[in-house]
Amino acid sequence: MSGKRSGNRREYIIREAREGDLPELVDFLAKLALHVSGAPPHELKQSEYKRLLRTLHTALDDPNKRLVVAEHHTAGLVGMGYVYIWRSQGIWEQSESVEYKSGIIDDIWVEPEFRRMGIFKALLRELVTFAEAHHASELILEYSASNKEAKEAWTRLGFKPTGVRAAAFTSSVSQALAGNQR
Repeated sequence: MSGKRSGNRREYIIREAREGDLPELVDFLAKLALHVSGAPPHELKQSEYKRLLRTLHTALDDPNKRLVVAEHHTAGLVGMGYVYIWRSQGIWEQSESVEYKSGIIDDIWVEPEFRRMGIFKALLRELVTFAEAHHASELILEYSASNKEAKEAWTRLGFKPTGVRAAAFTSSVSQALAGNQR
């Protein structure tokens, strides 16, 4: 794996996540969600904590998923990255079956006090290497339109918006449909 050196001493290493890392990775995901939403810090509901723990656990043994961590030599875990391979068939009529593979970058987080040390790029490098090894032809990710920091970072790396993802609560759509019945 990789790491940044300070003199002859590594400041951090990038390695595959282990089961014992998962509780801290769930905390990273919660911090990421709060960062994106701008909400004040609060505890996850126990059911959500368990769901995220199960989701991350599936990545440990799945050959199409890669969960990596950044471990600082004195501070412990300071970042994480997660990618999985998504397969899809071409939707247009073709003479033969074509399978497209995409690397879906699900989450990357670096603790604020450890940013600007190259950790983000080191995590991303591991995820890209994994996607390339699985013959993914593209990388796909989502970030909140309000997250200017993410937009700037991803744009610098060559990512361009390819569409608009809209979200609504099911109940809101049901109410709107009920109000528009003719």
